[in-house]
Amino acid sequence: MFNKNIKLVIAVLIIAYAVYQFIEGNIGNGISLLLLSSIFIFLYFRNEIILLAFLKMRKQDLAGTQNWLSKIKNPEAALTTKQQGYYNYLHGIIFSQTNLTQAEKYFKKALKLGLTMDYDLAMAKLSLAGIAMQKRRKREATLLLNEAKKLDKQNMLADQIKMMKQQMKKI
Repeated sequence: MFNKNIKLVIAVLIIAYAVYQFIEGNIGNGISLLLLSSIFIFLYFRNEIILLAFLKMRKQDLAGTQNWLSKIKNPEAALTTKQQGYYNYLHGIIFSQTNLTQAEKYFKKALKLGLTMDYDLAMAKLSLAGIAMQKRRKREATLLLNEAKKLDKQNMLADQIKMMKQQMKKI
């Protein structure tokens, strides 16, 4: 809701007031204010709108996810680099249902900007492999599948990778 820089300014002001409360002897107020400032610091690193979009995505509500993402007007200015990566990642998932060319563009941009979790990287590469396979680019799909398999340390995507490799043999 707030710009990322405004969140930091608010956090600094709250911390300064917490220090004042400590000096005045109001220890409880100071601790409460420090906890309040930690919320703004957390929201600097994890954008609240992207968190809400992930909640909608978890419920398989693509329209709701798109609705939350549309509330971010200027992602380059409002989000940090990793948040922009997840913004594009979510758009890639949404467009993978309808427009593969657009989804491929979003997934590549998300990988370029960076994703924090290995699972998300593996999922993005797996999705790109599926798009490449549908566009008859077997070599690129094979490379992306191998990278996704390396990144999937908990074997959460093992069945999808195995199924995709079987489909690739048919091409």
